[in-house]
Formats: sequence, C-alpha cells, structure tokens
Amino acid sequence: MDIFSLFTLCGGLAFFLYGMRTMSGSLEKIAGGRLELTLKRMTANPLRSLLLGAGITIAIQSSSAMTVMLVGLVNSGIMELGQTVGVIMGANIGTTLTAWILSLTGIDAQGNVLLRLLQPASFSPLLALAGILMLMISKNQRKRDIGTALVGFSVLMYGMQLMGDAVSPLADMPAFSNMLTAFENPLLGVLVGAVFTGIIQSSAASVGILQVLAATGTITYGMAVPIVMGQNIGTCVTALLSSIGVNRSAKRVAVIHISFNVIGTAVCLSLFCLGDAVLRFPFTDAAISPVSIAAVHSVFNITTTVILLPFSRQLERLACFVIRDKPAEEHCVLLDERLLLSPAFALNQCRENVVSMAELAKLSVLTAMDMVLSYSREKGEQVRSYEDELDQLEDALGTFLTKLSAREITPSDSGRVSQMLHSINDLERMGDHALNIAERAENIAGLGLKFSYQAQQELTTLAAALTEILSITTEAFAREDIRLAEQVEPLEEVIDDLTEEIRDRHLQRLQTGECSIDLGVILSDLLSNYERVSDHCSNLAASLLQTDQTVQGTHSFLQEVKNGNQEFSRAYEAYRQKYRLS
Repeated sequence: MDIFSLFTLCGGLAFFLYGMRTMSGSLEKIAGGRLELTLKRMTANPLRSLLLGAGITIAIQSSSAMTVMLVGLVNSGIMELGQTVGVIMGANIGTTLTAWILSLTGIDAQGNVLLRLLQPASFSPLLALAGILMLMISKNQRKRDIGTALVGFSVLMYGMQLMGDAVSPLADMPAFSNMLTAFENPLLGVLVGAVFTGIIQSSAASVGILQVLAATGTITYGMAVPIVMGQNIGTCVTALLSSIGVNRSAKRVAVIHISFNVIGTAVCLSLFCLGDAVLRFPFTDAAISPVSIAAVHSVFNITTTVILLPFSRQLERLACFVIRDKPAEEHCVLLDERLLLSPAFALNQCRENVVSMAELAKLSVLTAMDMVLSYSREKGEQVRSYEDELDQLEDALGTFLTKLSAREITPSDSGRVSQMLHSINDLERMGDHALNIAERAENIAGLGLKFSYQAQQELTTLAAALTEILSITTEAFAREDIRLAEQVEPLEEVIDDLTEEIRDRHLQRLQTGECSIDLGVILSDLLSNYERVSDHCSNLAASLLQTDQTVQGTHSFLQEVKNGNQEFSRAYEAYRQKYRLS
C-alpha cells in the first residue's frame, strides 16, 4: 500500500461520509416532519416507543439525528423523559439497516446474474442517473429530494468501493497483520470503536468502514465484535454534545442513550468473552465478512434492547440520579434550536405555537373589552400579563422563524414561514390594542365616568361583533380552514361601518349634551382600538386565504375578494342585519 492508496482511502472516506450525510438529509426532507410529529403523541408504553423509534430511524437513516431531536423535544417541554427511553432503543435497532445495505458490497456473485444485480456496483450507477435526471427535470420538490437521496446513496457506495480498492493491498502486508493482533484485546477493540465513531459521529459510517476492512479477510470475529460494541458507545458523542446548554431533563436523554449502550456493551461483551473462554467458539479466530458484521451489529442492538426494555423505568431513574434536580430548576425553552435539524418538524412546531399565540391574543382582547362595561383591577393585571407573554412569544418565534428561513426548505415551507412572521406581528399588535382598551377602561373607572345607556348598548353590540370575528379568525387559523377564513372580511367591513355609525351617534349626543367631552375622547380611542383589532383579524385571514393564491399584497387580495363577489355581499348583509344598532 503506497501513498497513492492512502490518498484514495481518504477520498473514498470523504465520498462515503458526504454520501451518507446527503442521503440522510434528503430522506428526512422526504419524511417532511410527519414521522417526528407522531413523537408528541407517544404514551409511556415502551414497546410502542420502540417501534416508532425504529421506524423513524429507518426512514431518516440516522440514529444520531433522532437522538438530537429527542434532546430538543424534551428541552422544549414537548416530550417527557420517560417517553424517550423506548424511542432511543428503537433508534439503535433502526440504524442497523444501513449496515445491511452496505453489506451488499460483499456479495459473491460467481456468475449468478441475480446476485450480481444485488451488488451496489451494478445498480448504484443507475440510481445515480435516475437521481440526476430527477434533479434536472423535475420541478416538484419532493421528487427532487428523492433524486438527491438516490445520488447521495450512489456517492456513498462509490466511496465504499474506493475505500475497498485502497485497503485491499493491506491483506498482504505483514505489518498490518501484526498491528491487528493488538485488537485481540476486547477492551482495546471497544475503545478504538468508540473513539473512531465519536470522531466521525456516525455509527453507521464507522460500521461501514469496518465492513470495508473485513473485505480484506484480515478482520476476525474476535476483533470485530468488541469494535462493533464500541461503535455503539461512540455514537453517543453526538447526543452528549447536543445536551450542552439544555435543561436538566434534556441532559438526561443523553445519559439514557449512553447508559443503554454502555450497559449493553458490558453485558454482551462479558457474555461473549465468558462463552468463548468456556465453550471455545470455533468462529472467534475466523475471518468475518461484511454481512456477518451487519448481523453482529443487529444482534447486539436487539439483544441489548431485549435485556433493557423491561428496565425502562430504571434507566430513567438512573438518568435522574446522574443529573439531579436543583431547587431552582431551569424552565423549558419555547423552541429548541436542535429542532432546526428537521426543518419540516420545526415548522409544524412553530405553527402550533403561533396558534397558541392567537388564542392568547383573543383572550387578551376579550378580557379588555369586558373591562369597559364591567371594570375589575384583576382583569387589568391579566391583560398586562397576556401582553407581556405575547411580546415574548413574538420575539422567540420571530428569531426562530428567521433562523428556519435560512435553512434548506421547500418553496411552500418558505411561504409558510413568511406567513407566520406576518401573523405573529398582527397577533402581538392585537395584544397592544387590548392593553390600550384596558387602560381606557381604567381611565373611565378612575375619573368616575359612565357611558349613557345608549352608548353602552352600542358598545355591547360592537363587542359582540368583535368577539365573533376573533372566534372565526382563531378557529380558521388553527384549522387552516379556507371557507371559514372567507367569513372574516365581510364581518370586518360591518365592524368598520359600526364604528363609524357609533362615532356619528356620539357626535349627536355631544351636541345635545347627553355625553361629556372626556367620555367622547375615551370613546374615540376605544373605537379606534376595536377597529384596529378587526383589521388585524382581516390580515390573519387574508394571509391564510393567500396560501394558494398568486395575488401580490394583502390589500390587493382583499380588493379582489370584495369586488363583484356575491358570497361576500351575502355574508356582509347577513352580518349587517345581525349587528344592527337599535
């Protein structure tokens, strides 16, 4: 093996790692966050968690990404620690599929056409061509992601081939054979497997590299088994790094991941060494094949899971013992940045928080309007509390959505990010208007003023209309209901007409002396804030209606909705009759 073979080995390793990263990232995009979303619905049933963890990891081909996602979910308070135990075990099983796919390189065709077709060297070029064509021709983002995954897989396999060609001369080198004798020490094998995997942060990749070396015929079962176990420990480095700067519950996820693999390695290695010492396994000194390495990888993870699954609660208690609670425990973050590893999932989490923000804005306005006719100091404190929370939500969501927009996301997801950025601004402004209304109510109470009976009736009617538009808007926004969103704009027009009519009536009462100037100023402010709240409802509904539209700008879109639209006219007339002033 000369210097050029070393260059080829380095290049093959680079192709291999890049291909695996590309394939895994594309598969995660194809999943679109749907698989991860089911994690939130998990129960404490370890078996269900196990199956789901395995399924998601098979889909995205990365147990490390799965574990980092769990850290982020626990840190955000979306999942509880106990729900992650089974998922982690399932992820370890799911990641073994990669080793089985890579083991296809070791198939000996021997003139058999069917077996030869199973060799990656035979079908990888065709997958690469199909992937490139999909990237060049298709405009559908999902098909382009599939094409990228196919290209990534082909690059991965090409890297495997390059590494295999580079290390094949090692079989005839006495120095290499002498070096391998050191790995007859099981503990050294575990250490090397853990360190190497920790460096490249991918157990699937390190197992693949071991399979390449096994193809030379110089790696025995006695060497490979401890290394494979160590590789499972090394993959915990990713989770360990991701736990930096998170709350204590999220740190415990990393502890569970490490405990699972360390305990599994200790038990399985002890059983293997003890069995070999007593029974003298005939295969210990035999050369191991790539397929056998895949089998060892699967058997180890399945055996460890079978042993530890009944002790899921004990693993959770162990994590709580290692990372103990403190008197002043940290609070969960709203949206952990680790969720950005899965943009589609992060986008759905943002939307759920925006929906919660909409409900909070609605509650804030309703509480403030209730203060106008039924003043209470406690209600005022509630409105201020709601407004502070809305400000914090806007800041956190705005920052997170901005970071999300910088990720590789689909055009449709980019549009949803833009929509939410506008929506949180409208919702925060609704909180500001609610605070203004509450302050005007405090002015009325502080000055000992009281609206006339007629003014109270008019404000009651306006408040009822505003209550309905808030309910329609938040429900349409939460359900993404286009038909319901279409009801917002007609009602908003009616509210505009109502505020104008109330102003006119107030001027008439002012001229006849039925209303004071002080109350007139306060009423004018109230009407302005009521009207602005309905305008923000209109903006929210319009952003939802524009999801599948090409109209540029909210105001242009609203004009198209109003002009010559019979449904709009019918809805407007119905609302006008419903909220007619007496």
